[in-house]
Amino acid sequence: MKSRHAAIAITLLENRRPAGQREVEKPFEELHKILRGLDESRLKSQLSQGPGLPKKLAAELVGTFAFVLVGAGSAVAAQSLSGGDPFSSLLVTALANGLGLAVAVTATMAVSGGSLNPAVTIGLLVSGKISARDVIPYIIAEVAGATIAVGALVVSLPASFGNPAHWGSPTLATSVSAFQGTVLELLMTFVLMLAVLGTAVDPRAPRIGGFGIGIAVLADVLLGGPFTGAAMNPARAMGPMIAGSFFPSYWYIYWVGPVIGAALAALVYRYLLER
Repeated sequence: MKSRHAAIAITLLENRRPAGQREVEKPFEELHKILRGLDESRLKSQLSQGPGLPKKLAAELVGTFAFVLVGAGSAVAAQSLSGGDPFSSLLVTALANGLGLAVAVTATMAVSGGSLNPAVTIGLLVSGKISARDVIPYIIAEVAGATIAVGALVVSLPASFGNPAHWGSPTLATSVSAFQGTVLELLMTFVLMLAVLGTAVDPRAPRIGGFGIGIAVLADVLLGGPFTGAAMNPARAMGPMIAGSFFPSYWYIYWVGPVIGAALAALVYRYLLER
């Protein structure tokens, strides 16, 4: 009731201002509206501006290379050095993927937005944060970076280390169906995409670089690593499969699940959380 009375009082005071004063203030009000509109337009297209497309693609390739080199390499190392302890392997892989992605995203965020993931790139398109013409080139650069990274591992490590781990490729547990694996990848990528939008893309987000995104990946790997390998990233899955010549029949779940999960998270964030 008090707030209603206060609002009425303010309205009465506004109406009692001299007409000349109101006329003087009108141009400033119009200028404020224009500037606010320009600011909102700038934020909406923030990932479509800045460096040219070649620099963005270079950043996506290099960033994905760095992330997958660490992520896939840690899977090979864990398989070789854990002594058969599944918990140790899971913890090493989760930490390496989470921290590796956090560093790679932070390093490339100012240039390309630090997507480093075809599913996230599509999610950014759905949320209106990236230009449609950049999507296909981004995806190609990301898959290429991941493939080159695992190719470097194949060249630099003995096959006796890499082959048992399929060179870091995510694998589906024998007790998990392809449908279940797709749904789990969808759910984990949903969480990842929320972290991307909420901690890195939203202008209201705290300035923590890719740290929040890395933590989301770490948590997701601890959840889904034993069941699907917790890729949440088509490039992270395809790089080892291409470079390591490992193509399981269920390869498609690492595209379908993450892409749908990222798109759903983008819609939820755009229409329920952002506005």
